[in-house]
Amino acid sequence: MKVEFSGSVKFSGAVVAPVFTNNRHSTGADALDKATGGAISRAQKASRFSGKSGQVLQINAPSGLDAQLVLLCGAGERDAADALVWEAFGAYALKSVQLSGAKTLVFDMRDLDAPASARAAFGALLAAYRFDKYRTTLKDDKKPSITSIRIICSDASAAKRSFAPLNETAQGVELARDLVCEPANVLHPEEFAKRAQSLEDYGLEVQVLDEKDMKKLGMDALLSVGLGSNYGSRLAVMSWFGAKDRKAPPLVLVGKGVCFDTGGISLKPGAGMWDMKGDMGGAAAVTGTMRVLAGRKARANVIGIIGLVENMPDAAATRPGDIVTSADGQTIEVQNTDAEGRMVLVDALWYGLTRFKPSKIVDFATLTGAIIIALGHEHAGVFSNDDALANALDAAGKSSGETVWRLPLGAGYDKQIDSKYADMKNIGGRGAGSITAAQFLRRFVGETPWAHVDIAGTAWKDKSDDPREPAWATGFGVRLMDRFVAQNCED
Repeated sequence: MKVEFSGSVKFSGAVVAPVFTNNRHSTGADALDKATGGAISRAQKASRFSGKSGQVLQINAPSGLDAQLVLLCGAGERDAADALVWEAFGAYALKSVQLSGAKTLVFDMRDLDAPASARAAFGALLAAYRFDKYRTTLKDDKKPSITSIRIICSDASAAKRSFAPLNETAQGVELARDLVCEPANVLHPEEFAKRAQSLEDYGLEVQVLDEKDMKKLGMDALLSVGLGSNYGSRLAVMSWFGAKDRKAPPLVLVGKGVCFDTGGISLKPGAGMWDMKGDMGGAAAVTGTMRVLAGRKARANVIGIIGLVENMPDAAATRPGDIVTSADGQTIEVQNTDAEGRMVLVDALWYGLTRFKPSKIVDFATLTGAIIIALGHEHAGVFSNDDALANALDAAGKSSGETVWRLPLGAGYDKQIDSKYADMKNIGGRGAGSITAAQFLRRFVGETPWAHVDIAGTAWKDKSDDPREPAWATGFGVRLMDRFVAQNCED
């Protein structure tokens, strides 16, 4: 979608202006009211619109303006309007007119600063996302009509500069959402690896390990998950060296990429299994993040590693009771083949730790249904062996709008994954399922600062109250880690 910032006051298509609490007009809203002979004020008085954040008032074909419709969007208290408020403002506006027939959405923000204008455009881009790639009979009145966004602002040059990195973030979020939305017959491990390789066009260095490469490295935990699939498992490594010192220890990001999860021999129920095409949401988040960092030329060294597998039932598939050896030599009794994500992660974590000697390592995974029971769809769960890292993720979550909540680790939980026949088993029982999964990962990271982010409740949602998100793939993790890198890793 085309986005333009301008100081020229020209109206067309759909026009939107902010209104603050108690119907306090912005300069743009006042100008619209004057141009329409007071039609805006009359519409406000005839409604329950008050300027609260999230409220939208629409006036169709007002006289006095060369515009199809006018929107007033609430922004709440003016003094409290931060970046997230302006993102929501832009998102609510876009959502309201996406199918209206108007081709251009014009924001009149002439009395707002450049960052506010940039954030409104960013929010609108996030809200505009749809995945219609495979829809061939969609009627015209169901197709989005908005093709461009124009922001009227006081300093167009400054707003354009503020928007440039946000535009890259939006592209990374879109990539992550696209990956999660793709059906598994299209986005299998081999195809996902190819899409990671395509990011070399943005300056990333990408290496893909196939099954022979991983077998030589002893990555049998990861490989055990894909034994029942017709597609070969892959490990894709995306590297960005943007720091002044290319040899400085990097941040390593690891993503679970189970392109489809049947549960394997421990087969899942059929109802809802179609959603398991999204079990690679962690890998999607890491891939989208790497796209952002390369796109905005982040001044940091960051490595993205994604373990790509398909978990299928087959004569060759791993059985409950099998014992496999991870790349670091620890043995694992597989009591449940549906606890496969942690098997993928431990070998990917090992590779990141041994190959890159990182300053810190963070993994993302749609790992446990238990995290949804604990936190719903509002926060991702965070587990960490390092307080500073956990606190930094929390701060990045609050400022990006992708919030996290820290849960505990401890020796008591660790006992739940002890095995009679191997170093550990891959499930810890019904209680504290998200915690025991994290305890399992904890055994493979040593003393390196590490955090595990369980995004099973946030990577996809049947519905969302956040106007920036679609009803399915959210791209969760991209904005969080982009902000984390900016706040903690850049020169």
